[in-house]
Formats: sequence, structure tokens, C-alpha cells
Amino acid sequence: MDMLTIAKQRFTSKHYDVSRRISEQDMQALRETLRLTPSSVNSQPWHFFEVSTPEGKDALLPAVLDFNKERVQKASHVVICAIRKDLNATFLDRLLAQEVADGRFSPEEARNGSDSGRRHFVDLHVNQLKDALNWETHQAYIAMGFLLYAAAGMGINATPIEGLDMEAMDRILKLDEQGLKTVYCVSLGYGDPSDANAVRPKSRLPLQEVYTILND
Repeated sequence: MDMLTIAKQRFTSKHYDVSRRISEQDMQALRETLRLTPSSVNSQPWHFFEVSTPEGKDALLPAVLDFNKERVQKASHVVICAIRKDLNATFLDRLLAQEVADGRFSPEEARNGSDSGRRHFVDLHVNQLKDALNWETHQAYIAMGFLLYAAAGMGINATPIEGLDMEAMDRILKLDEQGLKTVYCVSLGYGDPSDANAVRPKSRLPLQEVYTILND
């Protein structure tokens, strides 16, 4: 399926077929897609939590607003995205060590330049603009886009969910003690055949209203 067809055909599932499960092979592909998501200065400020058992999904429900509960309960899998409360030196060192191990830098000056550039932007958002969590959240939504698009390309339905009590989700997952906070979750599975959203025409503003080509 070509990329434009995927974009045209995907839709947000409102109802899931509880009898259908995503295969482990397909879930592993989606996990890798999330891992490979790009981020500003390769900051990777996220951690993803996956829940797939009925008991695990039920445990999340106190943090899910009423209209979204079924989309969590009946989905095959639910992925919760959290971001780091502190992009500290230890984490930045870890990022650099991984980049070195992956062979990104040659010569040595490239390593030092990448590291100093990342630390500059982290310092900018943490200490000067004081909007680090907002900046990290922007990165996290890139990951959501990757996940939604990849799932659609694999024939898997998805529901992006912000209708959450974020603090309650933090408590359920014990995120505070891990230095993390919830930003969203995504339900994944196979849509119920009766889901009316699957057959409704897609409605978007015309291209000329949302896209401008700037010529010299």
C-alpha cells in the first residue's frame, strides 16, 4: 500500500473487536517504530509502557475518562507515552554513549559537537525558556504520529487518547518515582465491524487552505 493511500484510508477507531489480538510479530514492529522515532537533537525524552492483559487494562481505567474506557478495555494493546521530568547529565551521557556505540561519530570532533549542541538546547529549554516539559511533549507527539501511521500501514487500527486523568495515570504506573509523567496513550487493535467511523467519509479542509507554497 502506498503512503498516500494509507493516509487516506486510516481512521480513528471508536470501537474494537475484543476477540482479535495483534500478533507478537506485529507488536514488535510497532515497538521498533517507536524506538526509531526522530527527536530534536536526538533527545529521545520518552518511555513507553505497553498493557495487553484484561487485568492490566482494567487497572488503567480509573485514569481513563468515561467516553474512552471501552477503547481501552476492548483494544488488543494500549501504549502509554511518558516523558522525562529531568533531562539530567546522566541521561545525556547515556545518549552520547549509545551514539558512540552505534558508530555515529567520525572524527572525534563530530562527537563533541553533537554532545555540546544537545546540551546547549537542553539548557535552553530547562534553564532559560523553562519549557522543557512542553519541548519534550512536542517530541513525544512525533512518536505518536509514527505509531499511528505504522499501525495503519500494517492494517492495525488505533485510537490516540488524551482524555485521561494524567495525574491518576502517573500514580497507577508509579511514574513519579521513575522521574516520568504521562502525556497520552494509544489504543491498538482491530476495529469492530459495526464502527460507524470506519465508513464515514474523511473530512479535512482543502489543501489550499492549510498549505502555502512560497516562491521566490
